[in-house]
Amino acid sequence: MDTEQICAGRTVIVTGAGRGIGRAHALAFAAAGARVVVNDLGSALDGAETIETPAQQVVAEITALGGEAVANGDDIADWEGARSLIQQAVDTFGRLDVLVNNAGFVRDRMLVNLGEDEWDAVIRVHLKGHFATMRHAAEYWRGESKAGRTVDARIINTSSGAGLQGSVGQGNYGAAKAGIAGLTLTASAEFARYGITVNAIAPAARTRMTETVFADTMAAPQDGFDAMAPENVSPLVVWLGSAQSAGVTGRMFEVEGGKVALAEGWRHGTAVDRGARWNPAELGPVVADLIAKATPPEPVYGA
Repeated sequence: MDTEQICAGRTVIVTGAGRGIGRAHALAFAAAGARVVVNDLGSALDGAETIETPAQQVVAEITALGGEAVANGDDIADWEGARSLIQQAVDTFGRLDVLVNNAGFVRDRMLVNLGEDEWDAVIRVHLKGHFATMRHAAEYWRGESKAGRTVDARIINTSSGAGLQGSVGQGNYGAAKAGIAGLTLTASAEFARYGITVNAIAPAARTRMTETVFADTMAAPQDGFDAMAPENVSPLVVWLGSAQSAGVTGRMFEVEGGKVALAEGWRHGTAVDRGARWNPAELGPVVADLIAKATPPEPVYGA
């Protein structure tokens, strides 16, 4: 592995690392010198169980290239499963430095047809799955900090344009990804005292979750560069997981092909304050004026 070793000596967990973007992250971290815990349940796109063992396959790829890795099959949205994942990293490699939350699946449907089970399943794996692993990792790092050991830890979460701008037919997924954006902001503020930074990415790449939703935009590679390859997302994630990113926290990055952008989320806008309670009948022209002065929102995907 000849990539610059910017993560040498660091231990990294990547969830959902058996395929797609997660697999690309695991391989990229290993190439950068990290020891990797490759977490994957081996489930199908909709979360159903399969007999495949993609986590072991990725571990085999890493070790064949001279890296260090171990497979993990815990359910990251299960409280004890998430705890076990963190503990395995510490028990196997003696420490944990980076948590990359990537695992997830989709159950797409228009909101008027969306079932309760489809809502619960997607919210569970994405939003609870992010929280559970973050919670147990932060508990470990807090303990290290209180014991007087230097902590230089990183959490990189995975949101989506569906969470930032909305996406027709993905109300459950978009809500979960929007929740992850908010969770990232709160965690970055709460965890800073322990030496932990928390950032998130909103990637665009060819994966099992996007191949049908964005099929018409999955253009063929041009001039030898495949702009939709999942490997394009990983360099930023590896950098965010390195010691070099110490001053960056609470940020959302959009990543696609060779493009990296810093997303600017909700912020206080133009206001009108009359110093007293409004009469509902007065608010029509006030709201119209506020909208006229505001920056138009980004269009909803698929609208």
